[in-house]
Amino acid sequence: MAIQEKLGLVMLIDDNDTDNFISKRIIELTGFAQRIEIRNSGKSALEYLTENEHNLDNLPDLVFLDINMPIVDGFIFLYEFDKMSEQIRQKCKIVVLSSSDNKRDIDRMLENQNVIKFLTKPLSSEALQVLREVL
Repeated sequence: MAIQEKLGLVMLIDDNDTDNFISKRIIELTGFAQRIEIRNSGKSALEYLTENEHNLDNLPDLVFLDINMPIVDGFIFLYEFDKMSEQIRQKCKIVVLSSSDNKRDIDRMLENQNVIKFLTKPLSSEALQVLREVL
């Protein structure tokens, strides 16, 4: 079942190529977004956002963020994201997409004002439908 309105750009931030591939295919098959930007690290994603700060078309409407990544993990990403311009923070909604079942991690992520939802991997068409309803 296709989702009616497509988002413009969705960003996947995950160091696992297989997870990125699966998430990308689900987003494509459901017609959830027009474009998908994949970043394999939190650092690369932060650089992308900074570089595109003044180009709204290249800022993602939605960011799927993994928690456990080397160097710049999901927590550090959110800390740095919170210091970014209001333009970026207003445009980019963040959904944590993680295999972590650590309640402390989940609660900590959901306490962040920029996180709108926590989803467990793998991404599914059902999860995207639920997301569509809260966006």
